[in-house]
Amino acid sequence: MTTMTLEDSLNRVEACRDQMVEHMIDMIRVPAIGPLNGGDGEVQRADLVQTFLQGFDVVQRMDVADHHHPEVMRPNILAVKKGGGDSTVWIVSHLDTVLPGDLSAWDSPPFEPELRDGKIFGLGTEDNGQAVIASICAAHCVDLAPSSRRSIGLAIVADEETTSAMGIEHLIKSGAFGPQDVFIVPDWGMPDGSAIEVAEKHLVWLGITVEGKQAHGSTPEKGMNAVRIGSRLMMDILDALEQRYPDQDPLFRPSASTFEPTKRMATVGNINTIPGRDEFYLDIRLLPRYDPEDLVAFVRSQVQQRAEETGAEISMNVEQRTVSGRPSITHGEAFKALSESVQETLGVDPVAVGVGGGTCANFFRLAGWDAYVWQKGDNVVHQPNEYCRVENLISDAKVFATFFHKMTQPRD
Repeated sequence: MTTMTLEDSLNRVEACRDQMVEHMIDMIRVPAIGPLNGGDGEVQRADLVQTFLQGFDVVQRMDVADHHHPEVMRPNILAVKKGGGDSTVWIVSHLDTVLPGDLSAWDSPPFEPELRDGKIFGLGTEDNGQAVIASICAAHCVDLAPSSRRSIGLAIVADEETTSAMGIEHLIKSGAFGPQDVFIVPDWGMPDGSAIEVAEKHLVWLGITVEGKQAHGSTPEKGMNAVRIGSRLMMDILDALEQRYPDQDPLFRPSASTFEPTKRMATVGNINTIPGRDEFYLDIRLLPRYDPEDLVAFVRSQVQQRAEETGAEISMNVEQRTVSGRPSITHGEAFKALSESVQETLGVDPVAVGVGGGTCANFFRLAGWDAYVWQKGDNVVHQPNEYCRVENLISDAKVFATFFHKMTQPRD
């Protein structure tokens, strides 16, 4: 058997250009929004993606009933090309997307992908279709001999955009991965590929509800304006958090903790009514040096104090709380091989960074494993007119193929 060279693999990647574009367009046409966001889940998209996995030695589905909507199954795919040794090099991507948001802000419908000016436009193209398609191509383009040091694996998971409990967290708890495995998560990156994410901030999502008293707009003294109370409470909480957690860490981008109001529910349907209910949400990304439990307790005390001052009934709910794992090491074989793969393919020397965004990598870190987040991207995720550059699809696949070679080929 003739050993495949890296050059052979890279030539194969280049030859797959048209097929990668076709697969991306076909995949984005199939919605994959989780039930917590009002969608039907990812099963139909998973069924399609599974047809792209011909030639793997093992293709396994690990579907999980949704914890909140048990009639909906959340699909996870594990595909493996077997080599020698007792470990696997995994690339982890996710199937699901966020909601498209304001449809009028899209130049073309989010589920009708279009190829324009070297970009594929559509919801979920960069997040995370680019990783799904590029990793499949890279794995297809690398052949493993029995003497290979590791196997190659793809984990294509559900539920990344909400809790990950039915996606990567479920797979880790189920023992799908081994103690010597290696993990790359292409779910964040710089336009030139010059950064490898090795750490993430704590994530805390809070929902706060103010119950006042509805009244006519001309007689506000007969009511209790929940929006007025909620708005002041929101700004006071944000100001207090910025003062309580002021530190910066140069590893992270951005370097400080962030506290942002995001979702706000509709109040009343007409202008001349004093709203009796206000419900808003905060997205908090806290530097790892701080304790998220302290933050939750602090905000709860602010809520209780404002309730006592105003007489309104104010409640707080922790919608999600994800503690960050320790940073992944930068002196090991995997980081070195990924850095070299980026340098050899793109001509840039990537640096290690931390970010505020949450990825599947953090769940590996919490379990005691190192995981590295890398891809090329214009950071248009969660935005109208999201797109993926075709050249990024190709270059990512080449970096992954190079990484597979470095991590699986026998040592001299």
